[in-house]
Amino acid sequence: MRKIIHIDADCFFAALEMRDNTALTHVPIAVGGSARRRGVIATCNYPARSFGVHSAMATAYALRLCPHLHLLPARFDVYRQASQSMQAIFADYTDLIEPLSLDEAFLDVSQASACAGSATLIAQEIRARIACEVGITVSAGVANNKFLAKVASDWQKPDGITVITPEQNDAFSCALPVKKLNGVGKVTAHKLEQMGLYTCADLRAAGKAVLLDRFGRFGELLYERSYGIDEREVQKSRTRKSISVEHTYAEDFNAQGCAQHIEPLLQALKERIRKCEAAKAVHKLFVKVKFADFTVTTLERSAHSVSIEVFGLLLEQAVARSAQKIRLLGFGVRLMQGNVQDQPSEQLMLFG
Repeated sequence: MRKIIHIDADCFFAALEMRDNTALTHVPIAVGGSARRRGVIATCNYPARSFGVHSAMATAYALRLCPHLHLLPARFDVYRQASQSMQAIFADYTDLIEPLSLDEAFLDVSQASACAGSATLIAQEIRARIACEVGITVSAGVANNKFLAKVASDWQKPDGITVITPEQNDAFSCALPVKKLNGVGKVTAHKLEQMGLYTCADLRAAGKAVLLDRFGRFGELLYERSYGIDEREVQKSRTRKSISVEHTYAEDFNAQGCAQHIEPLLQALKERIRKCEAAKAVHKLFVKVKFADFTVTTLERSAHSVSIEVFGLLLEQAVARSAQKIRLLGFGVRLMQGNVQDQPSEQLMLFG
């Protein structure tokens, strides 16, 4: 039986800003891009969240919700160093570590000898060490699989720990709202609610056949998760599936204005592919367009190398889908799995 810990830092970027400037501790702060450049919020502290501010929110809107919000630029060198310190602490307990981002990771401590092999005690010790050595708080979830451990880490945020024993798995999962399941966003949640499915108990009652018919393979995953089942192993490295770049422009423009933006995006994408040493793994190209009304469309085509002609054609087809002006463009490539190792995300796209 596996012993899995999920560690998730509490408002990571903002926590580090408060650590380095204690005057910010009790005032609403956010790390993000400028409202003048259509920036978005990367993260914010809990005083800011009390005003309704949250990550991925447009900075301009966040400032309307909280006019006295202290907006800070990102300091990725500081965040990276703190992440490395956390990883070093994890490595003292197990070598089975799966980073999900700079501030989040799964740990498999099934074979760990520290703390008499107790996953709960290991999680408590890790939390105490991060508080002492890094100067921030983290929340932890402990369970016998990744799905439940991740849900548990969010259960008593901030600065909390939730343990789900194997005996509690069934009852805990049964009561979960469907919105807590991986991959269930607003659209899927709405579809499930239209079917009268609000909790995992409802998913169980609906049955696998109904979920398969409505959602395909994802329906089978929903059914398994409703019973707290997750056989995924903690992986020391994950396969990168895509590489992309995108840019939100200060002013909207029409379809004819796309041409001048193709080359800068293309060069940025090529540089990112070069750094990832992924050129030989490319098997599809795709474009993303966000219009002034915030609708998003994507198009892709099979290709084994970056081509300005293909990107130009895809972009032409994508922008033709709406009469709205354009606020964001993105170029990307899909990769053949198993060729490129993923790296912890730094959410750089939020400031593009």
